[in-house]
Amino acid sequence: MSVNDAAAPLSYPFPWQSALEPPAEFTELRAKCPHARISVGGGEMTLLTRYADVRAVTGDPRFTRDLSAEGAVSLSADGTDLYSQSESKSMAAAGEAHEQWRRMVSRWFTAKRMTALRPEIERMAEDLIDAMVEQGAPADLVARLAFPLPVQVICSMLGVPDADRDRFAHWSNVMMNYSRFSRDEAAASTAEFDAYMLGHIEAKRSDPQDDIISNLIVQTNDVGYRMPGDDLLDTAKALLAAGHETTANSIGKMTAFLLADRTRWQALLADRSLIRTTVEEALRYDAQLGLGLPRFISEDVEVGDAVLRAGTTVMLSMAAANRDETVFERADEMVLDRSPNPHISFGVGPHSCVGQALARTEMQVVLEVMLRRLPGLELAASVDELKLEEGLIVTALTELPVSW
Repeated sequence: MSVNDAAAPLSYPFPWQSALEPPAEFTELRAKCPHARISVGGGEMTLLTRYADVRAVTGDPRFTRDLSAEGAVSLSADGTDLYSQSESKSMAAAGEAHEQWRRMVSRWFTAKRMTALRPEIERMAEDLIDAMVEQGAPADLVARLAFPLPVQVICSMLGVPDADRDRFAHWSNVMMNYSRFSRDEAAASTAEFDAYMLGHIEAKRSDPQDDIISNLIVQTNDVGYRMPGDDLLDTAKALLAAGHETTANSIGKMTAFLLADRTRWQALLADRSLIRTTVEEALRYDAQLGLGLPRFISEDVEVGDAVLRAGTTVMLSMAAANRDETVFERADEMVLDRSPNPHISFGVGPHSCVGQALARTEMQVVLEVMLRRLPGLELAASVDELKLEEGLIVTALTELPVSW
């Protein structure tokens, strides 16, 4: 059975067993119904849960990111496509337009730039931990470290003044939420962000600095293409949403995984060479990554053991795919030295996350700093007490109480 045609569509997203455990449905669907009908947002989609299927569709240009296409199902019940709200047309497009956008933006996320950025990220993490320690234990590691660090980093890269960081954190949260805010609230927040960024872009035109916006204003590619103003604004919006909310989520849950079974934390204290593989394993192991990635197909396409019909909107669950037992040995265990680790948390192909090197760098640095500064770090609440934020495209812990 590959599609649950005879049954009513499953309500999605699935309820979680706990904040750190995968929905029980993932294992059963991978085995018995890898192409499952689900009810989500504005209608029905087909949920893909097997690694091979998710990977194949993610890299297939026939599946579009544009949910405004005729017949596509939007994520929210009011018809708003929250994914395309936070990305430029060039970012979402296929072919040359996307390749031009990606070449220009990816220059800011090279390994060389990430190496140069590490000391600044380390300083930010040190300062945040200083403030947390001064406040005293117990403390909420999400509010004190995991949430503010990525917004500080992305604001620095965008050339945004320190005083405006709290506003950016709020805008990011609204853009990545599909149920907490009304349509009017989301529109008002988007308008505020757009007005701010348009002013910021104009200021950078007059006084360019060493930041992404200034660079993109003056930069042309090898055929003389210059990024238009609308794409500058939407690129800033995409970098804020992806560069802040998703990384904050990953830092919080990575720390929770390591402290939930403290033998993992002890292993890292004993061997810091495990930091890089631990970060990759935390990215794979997180089975509460969020809703997944929606895609729309306008022609019949064979995927796995079934044909996805023209007019189908699919939801790709990276979280379920990353726990596929046919790909990952001991898939439901957190193996700190797992190598190779072909997880697909950042997607694959031409639309894979352009900022994945930054996310990895932030996670590695913050883990290094925590191990050095807070070797006695431990949970100040039971795992069962941890909760996830409602309504986010990517799932995040509401708080992570810790002591040291």
